[in-house]
Amino acid sequence: MIQNKNIWRTIVSIGLLGNKIGMTQIFDESGNIIPVTILKVGPCVVTQIKTELKNGYNSIQVGYTNVSSKSLTQPELGHLQKSNIQPLKYLKEFRVNNNEEFEIGQVLRVDLLSPGQLVNIRGKSIGKGFAGLQKRHNFTRGPMTHGSKNHRAPGSIGMGTTPGRVLPGKKMAGQLGNKVTTIKKLKVIQLNLEENILVIKGSVPGKPGNLLSIVPSK
Repeated sequence: MIQNKNIWRTIVSIGLLGNKIGMTQIFDESGNIIPVTILKVGPCVVTQIKTELKNGYNSIQVGYTNVSSKSLTQPELGHLQKSNIQPLKYLKEFRVNNNEEFEIGQVLRVDLLSPGQLVNIRGKSIGKGFAGLQKRHNFTRGPMTHGSKNHRAPGSIGMGTTPGRVLPGKKMAGQLGNKVTTIKKLKVIQLNLEENILVIKGSVPGKPGNLLSIVPSK
């Protein structure tokens, strides 16, 4: 089995999968309060290795969370059974520069990270439904006095005759949240290797239980 510590230089672009548990606060050695997020990370299993010769690029596919075979489709089961790997709920591919240091079935754990390291965390943000311009884009409202007909209205959304249409990308009311977002350079505070727990300074996308991708910052 390959030693985890020896592959860290390669794994900087691969990352791990985990779930958000929740937020709390801890005290540092000076007595300062640090807001932190608790994550359950891994163990993740290498399910596929793609090579530049065969696939045109180098990448590693990682699986996370064991499930019953009834929860997967036949193509998904066949993909995992081809590598003799038990059913996994989540699969994610990461590009790597060198995949020779990985092997099918290799287990990646939270000990690949270290306290003080900076990571990028990617996940789906909390959905807040249909929102107006003030809440969604921080627009300024109109006068609230008697007689005003523009309290929270959007105002003009384009020109008339030329071009006679709403230009793409115009900020308007619509769905707020519920989209994949990345928070960069979050600091690792603590690790619990026995429970696969990762403590991150600050907040991460989504609500408790949300699937997250943790990738070291470049």
